[in-house]
Amino acid sequence: MADHKEIDAISGVETTGHEWDGIKELNNPLPNWWRLVFYACIVWSIGYWIVYPAWPLINGYTKGMLGYSSRGEVAQEIAAAEARQSVMLESVRNASLEEIRTDENLLSFALAGGRSAFAVNCSQCHGSGAQGAVGYPNLNDDEWLWGGTLEDIAYTIRHGVRNTVDEDARFSEMPAFGRDEILSREEIDNVVQYVQHLSGQPADATMAAAGSDIFADQCSFCHGEDGGGMQEVGAPALNNAIWLYGGDAQTIHTTVTNSRHGVMPAWGRILDDATVKQLAVYVHSLGGGQ
Repeated sequence: MADHKEIDAISGVETTGHEWDGIKELNNPLPNWWRLVFYACIVWSIGYWIVYPAWPLINGYTKGMLGYSSRGEVAQEIAAAEARQSVMLESVRNASLEEIRTDENLLSFALAGGRSAFAVNCSQCHGSGAQGAVGYPNLNDDEWLWGGTLEDIAYTIRHGVRNTVDEDARFSEMPAFGRDEILSREEIDNVVQYVQHLSGQPADATMAAAGSDIFADQCSFCHGEDGGGMQEVGAPALNNAIWLYGGDAQTIHTTVTNSRHGVMPAWGRILDDATVKQLAVYVHSLGGGQ
């Protein structure tokens, strides 16, 4: 057999006898250490299949001799974290909002918990930095539709706004002045100019003058004679540059014509009382709390 071995003339290495398109394969076997590691990995994988969950079945999977579960491990870690927090959570649950605000340890704990709860439950609408968006209030400023005290914020979070599941939800209803034919198109145009005048924007003086009388008759009861708003009914101020849906003439016209009825969930039915308090303290701390 040795007489039939072919040696490559360039490399001096024996060939395997395999050839394709004039190219011959050199006989360069893998080193022993590599093969031993490879075999060890095979043995390890067989052991892993036996000891740990590995193979999917029709209605489940092989549990393994150890019965290990990554879900179970996470559940244990969560339970351990909740146990460590239970004392502080109980303190938050039993304390008033003012007591939480004035207690350094409770405040620090509440702010941390509120920040996490906000990221999970509130940031989708109000933004990760609570900066708000069109139709969703900015929580960093001092302009509050329903009040910015700790108690006001907690009530709004707990009961929500205009939802159908909590009878104590904040509720107010702006008429659709155009859609329901309360005002004519011309009257709405005049009111829009007056509102722009109230907010310091350029406005047609003649139309604004006509709109002031209409505003006094139809709008001032909720928004105030000077357009300063009324927190008792959730009516926004119209005499500044802060707008929930937009302050340009077209957007104001749409709002007056069709009204706006934003909805906020009643988080008290979803989150426990301690989390609601933590959220209230966190939102109040963002800079605009009254």
